[in-house]
Amino acid sequence: MDYTRAMRVWLLTIAACASAARPASPPIDLAPPIFSADQTPAISLADATRLLAPGAGSDCLEIACLIDRAYHGDAKAKALALTLFSDTGDVAGVGPEEIMDGGYRGKIHLVPQLPIGKFRKHLGWVVEATRSFDAFFDELFANQPAPSYRWHALAFRFVRSIKNRTPSAYAVNWTIEYNVAGSLLTGAAGVRETVWHELFHLNDEAHGDWSANALQRDYDAIVARCGQTVTCLAPFAPNDTKVRASGTYYAFQPNNGNGVHEYAAELAVRYFKEQNEMLRAGKLARGAFKCGPSQNARAWAALVDEFFAGRDLVPSC
Repeated sequence: MDYTRAMRVWLLTIAACASAARPASPPIDLAPPIFSADQTPAISLADATRLLAPGAGSDCLEIACLIDRAYHGDAKAKALALTLFSDTGDVAGVGPEEIMDGGYRGKIHLVPQLPIGKFRKHLGWVVEATRSFDAFFDELFANQPAPSYRWHALAFRFVRSIKNRTPSAYAVNWTIEYNVAGSLLTGAAGVRETVWHELFHLNDEAHGDWSANALQRDYDAIVARCGQTVTCLAPFAPNDTKVRASGTYYAFQPNNGNGVHEYAAELAVRYFKEQNEMLRAGKLARGAFKCGPSQNARAWAALVDEFFAGRDLVPSC
């Protein structure tokens, strides 16, 4: 993967966002994860059954058996799903059919869609993304204090939206809902960034809604100062993602739940990009986010300390 490339701008329609507002119908309520002797989290067999054999149940005694049966019609997809589970403990299944309340996006019809056949590429991109996360954490935190971050033992629920390309993904309770028709999920790079964005939402949630507690005051002050004026918001935007209809940065898109959650997830994306760029090139191609306005420096330091054990390869300003 070439992480030193210039950051690309994603111009999105207002109904095609990196993550949806909290859905009216929540994802599967996963049981608290099982922990092995080395404290590695793991998805339970019961929850894996709900992902891979929803409504039918199974006599399988192992998750690998469930994967084998669910993907029996596509050997290549089965190999990918088994690799994902073996490497990360992640389980790739399906979500339910539902009419999702997408907030300003309107009502969205989602149906289960196992990533097989023409949709198999999405599972491949997820495997690539999770491998890049493993490589990132292995390299950045080698011989360093461990980050307070979970990126394994996730439930991936694959769905397909009907007559819609939204949402690309959303995340609640260690579950990432992945829409194979999502507008952002058309290649490995888009999937990697979107899954990382959603992964932060899960960790933010696990840290007691950290973003709202730590960043809300500065976030609200930025919005009060700039409104939706893009030139005013530009120095404060952690990532380049914009919403086509409004022209504003996704981190500051109104009517999208509590915007600080998206701001924080975009901040995490910027951390991932900048640390990768430092690992690959030893320098940044553009100015460091933390070297912008004082609000940026405070948000950056808070994120790095809370989730990443203070690890930051970007030189001081």
